[in-house]
Amino acid sequence: MNLASYRPAEVKINQFPKLAYKKSQLFDKLKNKSENIAVVGLGYVGLPLAVHMASTFKVVGFDVNKDKVLQLIQHKDPCEELDASEFVGKDISFTADDKILREAKFYIVAVPTPIDHLKKPNLTPLQSATATIAKYLKKGDCVVFESTVFPGCTEEVCVPILERISRLKLNEDFTVAYSPERINPGDTEHTFTTIKKIVSGSNDDALNLTAKVYESVVTAGIHKAPSIKVAEAAKVVENIQRDVNISLMNELSQIFSVLDVNTKDVLKAAGTKWNFHKYYPGLVGGHCIGVDPYYLISKAKEHKFTPRLLEQARATNESMIGHIAMQLERRLYSKRFRGEKVSVLVKGIAFKENVNDIRNSKTAELCLELIKRGYEVVVQDPLVDADEVKRHYGIDVVKTPVGNFDAIMLAVDHKNFNHLAYYDHLKNGDEETVIFDVKGNKKDQFPENIYMSL
Repeated sequence: MNLASYRPAEVKINQFPKLAYKKSQLFDKLKNKSENIAVVGLGYVGLPLAVHMASTFKVVGFDVNKDKVLQLIQHKDPCEELDASEFVGKDISFTADDKILREAKFYIVAVPTPIDHLKKPNLTPLQSATATIAKYLKKGDCVVFESTVFPGCTEEVCVPILERISRLKLNEDFTVAYSPERINPGDTEHTFTTIKKIVSGSNDDALNLTAKVYESVVTAGIHKAPSIKVAEAAKVVENIQRDVNISLMNELSQIFSVLDVNTKDVLKAAGTKWNFHKYYPGLVGGHCIGVDPYYLISKAKEHKFTPRLLEQARATNESMIGHIAMQLERRLYSKRFRGEKVSVLVKGIAFKENVNDIRNSKTAELCLELIKRGYEVVVQDPLVDADEVKRHYGIDVVKTPVGNFDAIMLAVDHKNFNHLAYYDHLKNGDEETVIFDVKGNKKDQFPENIYMSL
């Protein structure tokens, strides 16, 4: 052969795989709004995502909770994360009717992935959402999962459901992608658009499509993970790292309480070194840090590996409820010994500051522990739904506590409480009322003889 005269054969467009060709056109159709994006699950994660997506794409938001949907139609966010003004001018509609999903080509699943009473992964909401989408899945569709899971869940649990119900084949008829949620409830600085988005896909077409969709609305940019398992693992590791570091601080605080050393003072001094990582002791609840580690723990055990460090970190953080109750009890022991009914005002019962979410609230568990020990407990929280707290935990929440208390526990540092200082607390106590500051942020506001912290 004369190499000088060799010319490669012309490649025609119809020689490429049929799905890949179709897929390359989907982003353009989403961008010009001839095709729709459906967001399934409209909670802390799904709603901000859907609203931001609707600034560029045509979006339908679906949730099985009809009451929530009715509020969203009126531009009211039940989670109180979004202001009504953020719905204005967005191309979005809300519905509890799953039939609307047949009009979508790009689905984003953002449903909770909790744990059960045995602290095992509860995939029921994820499986249910996947099955609902599968009923309307069509050739050329792409399904993106955002829920936090163990590595392998998307391909081992979700894809079989999609294939079985739709009778379509992955990467032949449809694709999937995984882009873990990174929203931090109550945080007005780190929002959906300002946090870099990890994306991954079942093939290059899914990866590139998902990357294009997200980078259209996320100003912080995207990171392409080499596989779905890597992206799944990255998300769960983000929360495990925090869980382990907080557990170290919690164990140190237990040691320092025996040594009569203030933990916050120690951390402030240690933090003057440039490479000291600043974590603080406290209650670890909610639907992320207090839950996600169990997903990797469970998966590791399936493969006959015992993750001792992860289990110990979880055990240490769970032990803080008993530790705080015991610390308070020791301080109030003299009053209990006299047979008095000791009263405690707990300020805040949400799982973290500046949110109304009470899921997996460790403060609620602390209240139940104090009640079990014989204390009279009154809870004040201006953000939570009192009826919801009563249903979930059997605890009453008041807006304005009345009377004097033997102890006031600053449990959740809502901004509504930040203005309160010593004389404000005297409205619900006296000069002997013990102040237990769980976060340890108000040491300078109270006399040393009544102040406690971790």
